Amino acid sequence: MPEASLKLSYPSPQQCCIAFVGDWTLHSVLPPDQQLQAAVDVCSKVDKILFNIENLRQWDTRLLVFLQKIIDTAKQHETEVDLEQLPSGARGLLALSQTVGDREDAKRNNARQGLLHRLGEWTAGSLISCQKALTFVGEFVLSLFYWLRGQTQFSRIEFWVHLQDCGPRALGIVALISILVGLILAFVGAIQLRMFGAEIYIANLVSLGMFREMGAMMTGVIMAGRTGATYAAQLGAMQANGEIDALKTMGISPMGYLVLPRTLALILIMPLLCIYADLIGIFGGFLVGVFMLDLMPVEYLNQTTGAVDLTHFFVGVFKAFVFGFLIAFSGCFHGLNSGTSASAVGSATTSAVVTAIVLIVVADAILTIVYNALQI
Repeated sequence: MPEASLKLSYPSPQQCCIAFVGDWTLHSVLPPDQQLQAAVDVCSKVDKILFNIENLRQWDTRLLVFLQKIIDTAKQHETEVDLEQLPSGARGLLALSQTVGDREDAKRNNARQGLLHRLGEWTAGSLISCQKALTFVGEFVLSLFYWLRGQTQFSRIEFWVHLQDCGPRALGIVALISILVGLILAFVGAIQLRMFGAEIYIANLVSLGMFREMGAMMTGVIMAGRTGATYAAQLGAMQANGEIDALKTMGISPMGYLVLPRTLALILIMPLLCIYADLIGIFGGFLVGVFMLDLMPVEYLNQTTGAVDLTHFFVGVFKAFVFGFLIAFSGCFHGLNSGTSASAVGSATTSAVVTAIVLIVVADAILTIVYNALQI
């Protein structure tokens, strides 16, 4: 097996010359650790490091790793390193390693930060996020105003494509979840109402629950995971590929060309999906009431029509309208503010879904309190 060695010489009291001898490859036997460490420690004792490769036969990354260690140590002690005598290939690779810096998160930071420091970072990040969100809403309102005046580059084809994607193509999953929610509401109500012989009021429970709450809520959650994630992934991928910057360079507003069609499509389709979910959920409760609780179909339908009116209907439809805006806002916001890497696009998609669901729950709670205060 080939052997590698090195020799230290001192041309002057302030200079040290490191001579490499033999084959410095991955398959070679290195000099003892004490000799290698001595060559590194000499960087702190002289003002300049020289190299001699007259007796160096073959080399690979093993030589580069050792040279890089010497260079880093010399930099810490402000010692000059002369690389002119090294092979041209080694000089090029070392220069390349100095040009490409480390990623910010490449090295783990083991320093334990205090509670106040972490609280301050969280507060600063939250304020920046709020500022970006308010800026996004303002730009959206302006783009909507310009669109109403016919002054924005609005893609009608994109609008109809997104309308089809978040409308007819979502009917299957909305129907599946809605009929299951209707079955669950009917079963939960039957457990208690059967004790009083009032199974007929299951129709009231299912119809009111679907029209006022569960229809809009479950549709919003489904669309947040389906369409909101799609918006974030699409815009995030465009951001990573530089397409957003290309649109800005051509003078096209991403807000009016990309965000506005998606948002309008989801806002318009969400109330229709909510009505569809309400009817499917009521049908699920109807199946439980008729086939499992032995209720008459006509009796169940009469009880349902008597329990709900247009007020309950519009309560859920308005919630769906609000949820549609929140889902589109979350997906487009996180997509446009995504990073340029694949992991950043994935994180933006996850954040869009989580943010949309949280906003839906918060908005539903606020609207329920307002409805209760107004006695609606």
